[in-house]
Amino acid sequence: MTEYKPVLPPDSSSDDPEFSSSHEESQPETTRTKSVWREYTEAIIIALVLALTIRVFLVQAFKIPSGSMIPSLQIGDHILVNKLAYGLQIPQDCEFEVALLPVTCYSSSMLFEFEKPKRGDIIVFRYPEDEHKDFIKRIIGLPGDTIRVQEKIVYINGERFQDAPFTQRVDPGMIDGRINPRDTFGPITVPPNSYFVMGDNRDQSLDSRFWGYVQEHKIKGRAFLVYWSWHGQGSVMEWVRWNRIGKVIE
Repeated sequence: MTEYKPVLPPDSSSDDPEFSSSHEESQPETTRTKSVWREYTEAIIIALVLALTIRVFLVQAFKIPSGSMIPSLQIGDHILVNKLAYGLQIPQDCEFEVALLPVTCYSSSMLFEFEKPKRGDIIVFRYPEDEHKDFIKRIIGLPGDTIRVQEKIVYINGERFQDAPFTQRVDPGMIDGRINPRDTFGPITVPPNSYFVMGDNRDQSLDSRFWGYVQEHKIKGRAFLVYWSWHGQGSVMEWVRWNRIGKVIE
């Protein structure tokens, strides 16, 4: 006798090409979608970490909002500040907040010192009377210097400071030093680890004549470049100060 063997229907899950194709394609699509979102998330996190690292340790951008540093810096100048100018700083007294760059630090300690701030350097620092604000001024007095201002003329250690090439005095009048220290001030001696700073626009600057010294650990860095300058007045072509873009700050 011939043995009977039943014929089984083909396995649709393994032999049907249409079923196999649709099933295999659905899985990679979901995986690809998750992979794309993961790549975007990782890229954003890495970009934020890099931006925060550059801002805290290397270079930070600032905008000039006032005219206290005219003629050296104009209102609307966008500048870069070298935070490695004097050494590698470790931020201290930091606060965290919900923001794109969520860390604000109010002082720093020097891990590796390259050099000391010099007379004539234009520096950005925490404003002593409100450390939520950053100020920019020029260093005039170093630790141990004796500073005196007599009828708008600055004297350092008894000698007249030659500041004419980078300053302006727009008010011809003189203010009595007993009323206001703008035109007659001192003499004072700059204490250790501190600096006496002034704005180049001598008659229109709120500086060390009014609120005292800048402590060294409050200095954020030295300004070195104007990367953009926006005037916003006149014709459209005059809104940008093209001649100031790329200007080295001295």
